[in-house]
Amino acid sequence: MTATPDLRSPQLASPDLLRSVFRQHAAGVAVITASGGGRPVGFTATSLSSAAAEPPLVSFGIGTGSSSWPVISETDHIGVHILGEHQQDLAATFARSGADRFAAPTRWHEGPHGVPVLDGVLAWLVCRIVARVPAGDHRLVLAQVEVGDPAGSGRPLLYHQGRFNALRD
Repeated sequence: MTATPDLRSPQLASPDLLRSVFRQHAAGVAVITASGGGRPVGFTATSLSSAAAEPPLVSFGIGTGSSSWPVISETDHIGVHILGEHQQDLAATFARSGADRFAAPTRWHEGPHGVPVLDGVLAWLVCRIVARVPAGDHRLVLAQVEVGDPAGSGRPLLYHQGRFNALRD
């Protein structure tokens, strides 16, 4: 018999509990990019979600302590890149604090609205930010899709148990 938690008691969960639970949740891996102040920024995100079909909206979370937040907080447009299983190193580069994320071997070009677009990804979008919603030490960013390309080839990269993983057959 499994004990049922008393949901009436107002206990607050710890950040460690949330992290532990979400280690069990496999998520796709994306890189979010933007440009501001004459420099590109970007970070690895596993919080990307399709928010609506009409109009086409995506959402993601970003920590307000992130080195990318100052640009994301001011820019109008962002890039969303769906990574393939062959891009574990790229995901790690954009997840690493202090890394020069756009230096070689990262391949990218300037896309619509000056947004950095990564080369060789499974798919990419350029989106216009429509809202930044406070959520604790993060912001949930809601963005409307303007243009993109779903034509990359390969299989998606996943994040599970604190590691980047490939799909198994």
